[in-house]
Amino acid sequence: MPAMGTPTTARRRTGGPSIEDVARLAGVSAQTVSRVANGATVVRPVTRDRVLEAMAQLGYSPNRVARALRSGRFGTIGLLAQSFDRTGEARVTEAVLEAAEVEDYSVTLLHVRTTGAAEWTHAAQQLSHRAIDGLVIIRAEHDTPETLALPPGLPVVASYSRLVGHYPAVAADQVQGTRDAVGHLLALGHRTVHHVSGPASSEPAMVRAAAWRRRLEEEGVRAPRPYPGDWTPRSGYAAGLEMADDPEVTAVFCANDETAFGVLRALHERGRRVPQDVSVVGFDGIALAEYSSPPLTTVAQDFHRSGRELVALLLRQMRTSEPPDLEPVMIPTQLVVRASTGPPSSR
Repeated sequence: MPAMGTPTTARRRTGGPSIEDVARLAGVSAQTVSRVANGATVVRPVTRDRVLEAMAQLGYSPNRVARALRSGRFGTIGLLAQSFDRTGEARVTEAVLEAAEVEDYSVTLLHVRTTGAAEWTHAAQQLSHRAIDGLVIIRAEHDTPETLALPPGLPVVASYSRLVGHYPAVAADQVQGTRDAVGHLLALGHRTVHHVSGPASSEPAMVRAAAWRRRLEEEGVRAPRPYPGDWTPRSGYAAGLEMADDPEVTAVFCANDETAFGVLRALHERGRRVPQDVSVVGFDGIALAEYSSPPLTTVAQDFHRSGRELVALLLRQMRTSEPPDLEPVMIPTQLVVRASTGPPSSR
């Protein structure tokens, strides 16, 4: 391993140290210095430390603006979402960050705090002032390409929302996941399946509710009225208290796992046993579902793959002049059967 020394040319006459100066001092290639400057994780820690020490010794600071002027790229992608604290958004965001880092891209997070169209429009306008090469949109629940006026020519990809079909997109197979959940409960012998929905403004919630209804109708079962929810345990708890007083409720499909947790608590407090009296199924497959009481049967989504696919679609747009494929990448879901579901008790 070469020792740290004094570079032959420690300073350029026209300015500060160059990337070649740092590479020479650290005993690595200029490409390795570039990777360290961009925060890539593919560099070994010991090598990263040597490069950072050389940067500090020479006073080198990467100039992203100059690099962008030369290459036409900023090395940064934007990620626009409403609620990073929601399970799906958080896990997809984590996967996007990891996938972007592997490709030597940094990520600028753009947070929309409300569902109002004005907030999303303002966020879109701000993109014109951001040094980004492309944009990932996660769950633009209320917006369409007409209401979300993005900078012209900006490469864009979207997760499941009303933007699917307008931009390259990634979507979990909501329909098949719902059919699997409802079919599982019917196969156990339940005469019908009740549903706690997601918010009416949510595209995934509407798709799951429609698939639930269609699956029951295929079996000649008239769908009961759904209980309104908003993805939160609180809404599930309220629905669960109402369902607990109805002896006809023996099976419940919840729009997501967090709603199902609220249902489980309400049923427990009202003395309704799960699954002996009521079977409960969630949707998402979050880690806590395995540790609820009882462990929750759920439809698992592959959030990590969704994030990777979004970055791959975006980079494909950025690196080719071909028209993007608007057919969404559909990611399969998986029914995970646990102890919260069982046959209805004989009465």
